[in-house]
Amino acid sequence: MATAPLPSDTAVEPEVTAAPGERKSRRRSTSHLKLVPETRALREELRERCAQVASRLDKSLPLTKDEMERIVRALLDEGGYPEGFLGWAMVLLAGEFWREQVAAVPPSRRLFLLPHCLKHAEGCPADYDEYGLDCKTCGACSIADFRTVAEELGYKVLVAEGSPIVLKIIVSGYVDAIVGVACLNVLEKAIDKILLAGIPCMAVPLLSSDCRNTSVDEDWVAEMIRLQPQAAAPVTRSYVHLMRAATRMFEPERLEQLSPRLRGGPRLAEVNGRGLAGLDPVAGTEALAYDFLSKGGKHSRPFITLAVYDAMRGGQATLADGAEQAAAFSDSVFRAAASIETFHKASLVHDDIEDDDGYRYGEPTLHRKYGTPTAINVGDYLIGMGYRLVSREAATLGPDVAADILDCLADAHMRLSEGQGAELLWRDALDKRLKPIDALKIYALKTSPAFEAALYTGLRLAGPVDQYVQPVKQFARNLGVAFQILNDLIDWQGDDHNKLAAGGDVLGGRPTVLWALALEALPPAGQQELMSLVADDGRAAAWRVGRVRQLYHEANVFETAHRLVDKHQERAESIADQLQPEELRRLFYYLVDTVLQRPDEAREPDVTPLLAASLPIVAGPPAAAGGDNA
Repeated sequence: MATAPLPSDTAVEPEVTAAPGERKSRRRSTSHLKLVPETRALREELRERCAQVASRLDKSLPLTKDEMERIVRALLDEGGYPEGFLGWAMVLLAGEFWREQVAAVPPSRRLFLLPHCLKHAEGCPADYDEYGLDCKTCGACSIADFRTVAEELGYKVLVAEGSPIVLKIIVSGYVDAIVGVACLNVLEKAIDKILLAGIPCMAVPLLSSDCRNTSVDEDWVAEMIRLQPQAAAPVTRSYVHLMRAATRMFEPERLEQLSPRLRGGPRLAEVNGRGLAGLDPVAGTEALAYDFLSKGGKHSRPFITLAVYDAMRGGQATLADGAEQAAAFSDSVFRAAASIETFHKASLVHDDIEDDDGYRYGEPTLHRKYGTPTAINVGDYLIGMGYRLVSREAATLGPDVAADILDCLADAHMRLSEGQGAELLWRDALDKRLKPIDALKIYALKTSPAFEAALYTGLRLAGPVDQYVQPVKQFARNLGVAFQILNDLIDWQGDDHNKLAAGGDVLGGRPTVLWALALEALPPAGQQELMSLVADDGRAAAWRVGRVRQLYHEANVFETAHRLVDKHQERAESIADQLQPEELRRLFYYLVDTVLQRPDEAREPDVTPLLAASLPIVAGPPAAAGGDNA
């Protein structure tokens, strides 16, 4: 399959020429757009220009990435600055956009994020603790100085990298704004997750991105830490309240309000480590199911349902009083959203068994811990629980609404099983040939139904859906396929959240579009060698994975897969372009931007998701506690 090569340093960037209300995304090289202004005077000049521009912006909605780029390009052109300053200036513009709202958040509700690369690379005595780098007692670099001042003001402080841990902490409800220091590479990735969600944040970029003994404009950092409110701050719409509401549903107390236990047994954590031996046999399955539901996860599917429902009612939960607006949703709405997560969690239990995965959410999988029969049974229980959460609400939602949601869930469940069945049949077959179109069909069956069910349920809870059925189906299909292809690509980095081993799909004998693309592009000898590498014939697994990677590069597989993601993302965006109301269209764009996070092939595995799993921020009761994982 012949494709034109793209630069290796690429990222998803919207075309800035797209018409208002439409999206046209593409990948392109961004390395040349991350130049740091070389003099302090030039950096001050750019910051002042960004502040002037930000003061004239409408702050009722978060800036999208393409809007920021369009504004900053105009700023650079007007001032005669190099295009290479684009990334730097976008960070400054975003900070100035949010400055007043960050200042309005008390320091005790702010998170201060510092990069470990500010430490001295040679001879740094600090170790990582559950908060990141433990540098309080050192004083050999500026990290300790910044951290001391921030903690005296009441900040929560974390010395680490990346947006996953930051978003986890925000959704947990312990903080409402972020200030930080990071290199442009990290800040570019953070824009998608943090800024698009409408989270008040500011950052001071590092003066280099080489990750060794770098530096920063320290007085800028000190000024940022000491921000104080000057006047009434504007309010920008934010999805944070809905994220927190989706997470809060699965806290043990709230979960049992929404779905009271039928057997009344104790929580698994209350049996003092005795496991199933400490439970009444009849209550055991229920206890395991509730425990697994509350374990972790991003809760992205129930968030989608709640956010769609809110968008169809005017987007009230994205406003300043969004927490109250979301809390006012009926329990029937929350139960319908929770049902999406129970189906998802059931599929994880069964998928872990079928793939014999060892860990989920940083703990042994259910079948490894309690045995395969018990795990299968827990998955089945969760499926029944999902249907029950909706069926028992027929009187409140209306029989037609409940029936339509149940029909959608049943259809999604069947298609998911068909996709998983196709994967299993291929995995166990002797002939490992696979066409790309067949791999994409499996993806559409395995991944898209969950997105479709989450979107449809939110729409149906809000009213009639006839005009949305086909657009939602096509949007979910393209979003789901693109998401699964990106998962394939992430597998070749090592998936930080669950697998931590590159090439796991190949060694597990699972069908992927990467495999299919390689078979299509390689000559016959290469095809035969590739298929031979699946077999465990005594050769080291690391060697086999390495050789598969070489063959994938020879076949230009990774680039071709990125092009497929581009195609499906463009299709999803073209569907979103036509949607009304505006709040729904904006939400669909947000889902595209955040679900389709592109992997960086040059990036080393990030340890921050592992740190996040154990981060015990305990300074006062949370506004809304929860977790975020895979």
